[in-house]
Amino acid sequence: MLEDVTPATLQETAPALLRVEGLKKHFPLKRGLLSGPRRFVYAVDGVGFSVARGETLGLVGESGCGKSTTGKAVLRLIEPTAGTIHLGDVEITGLDAAGLRRRRRDMQIVFQDPYASLNPRMSIGEIVAEPLRNFGIARGPERQGRIRDLLGRVGLRADHLTKYPHQLSGGQRQRVGIARALALEPSLIVCDEAVSALDVSVQAQVVNLLADLQSELGLSYLFISHDLAVVGHISHRIAVMYLGRIVELAPRPRLFAAPQHPYTEALLSAVPVPDPAAKRQRQVLSGDVPNPADPPKGCAFNTRCPYAVERCFVDAPALRRVEAGHLAACHLR
Repeated sequence: MLEDVTPATLQETAPALLRVEGLKKHFPLKRGLLSGPRRFVYAVDGVGFSVARGETLGLVGESGCGKSTTGKAVLRLIEPTAGTIHLGDVEITGLDAAGLRRRRRDMQIVFQDPYASLNPRMSIGEIVAEPLRNFGIARGPERQGRIRDLLGRVGLRADHLTKYPHQLSGGQRQRVGIARALALEPSLIVCDEAVSALDVSVQAQVVNLLADLQSELGLSYLFISHDLAVVGHISHRIAVMYLGRIVELAPRPRLFAAPQHPYTEALLSAVPVPDPAAKRQRQVLSGDVPNPADPPKGCAFNTRCPYAVERCFVDAPALRRVEAGHLAACHLR
């Protein structure tokens, strides 16, 4: 029999660096003078997970499912509506501005667009130096030495210091974003669609770079992407999101071998198979993702699920343990 679990029980055997419990982010909708009760977009609606030290947790789902909002709320770049976030032994949801600033050194982000996230008026050296300057870390020759070391770690030459973002390729710009994130020696980096704007060949280079940096520095990643193939290449565990909630969470090999949620099955069926002789039945979902301001009653996936039964339209399934480390939110599992 499946065992019900709460977000507090999601931590695996390894010590957790990041613990997220009951995270919600609801955006109010604008309303006119004669509008009824205030309505909200339920972008993130009760998400819980943990990330162990040195682990990569992949967060995957369609556009608009709440992945990026989750990542930004975890870092408090946007304020959560509810829930708790622990980084190590510190609950960062309760910190004031000064306390949060002190914790910024431990958690950084790599954004999706490597051009929009870099100041075009600053040289590469100035961009990488900015976090060091903001926190008063190193000065003069020592700071310049650290900047050169950071560029070397991400595969850039010292002569890139004087160049500007428009003079670099997309992959090089993303490497600059990674170097900037590494400058403060964080323990956690949120990668928010960090490779989705890059060519496929460059994606592989950046993903391999992130894996090498993790092995070298002991980093933890929350790796957010809509591409399950990319997530599967770098992640130790994978959480699948749909309409603001996690519907499945499992170790990577287990998720790919035995998915327990129909939405995960559909995502996996779209992943390209390297062997041309191998055949995989493609599952095409009908309909569109429901409006997050008006989610369906019961299971959020019931409007598109080919296996939905009467209970799916009445009761929202809890995230339950299928086996050790594997959770799914489905009445049929």
